[in-house]
Amino acid sequence: MEIEILKKHDNQTLERIEVDFKVKHQGETTPARSAVKDALKEELKLSKETLVIDSFEGEFGKGETRGYAKIYKSLDRAKYVEEKHILLRNKLIEKEKKK
Repeated sequence: MEIEILKKHDNQTLERIEVDFKVKHQGETTPARSAVKDALKEELKLSKETLVIDSFEGEFGKGETRGYAKIYKSLDRAKYVEEKHILLRNKLIEKEKKK
């Protein structure tokens, strides 16, 4: 799996960096979110806890996946800004158990 950063933008209002990326994965299925998160973390040299993958989608027949991620200055800021389902997908919060 190979990561390519397409665009990086500093959003000072929301205290985050926004990243458009492409993952090349020839001959493989679309990689898992956790694997992409680990590869992005390594490529960008940062803490996994502040990285949120918003979306990523494979391109049929190309062996490429394009995605959009956000890097927050702190975990608390990510929890304040992001919607609950995105936090759940990225395993930054746990699903509430019903009583």
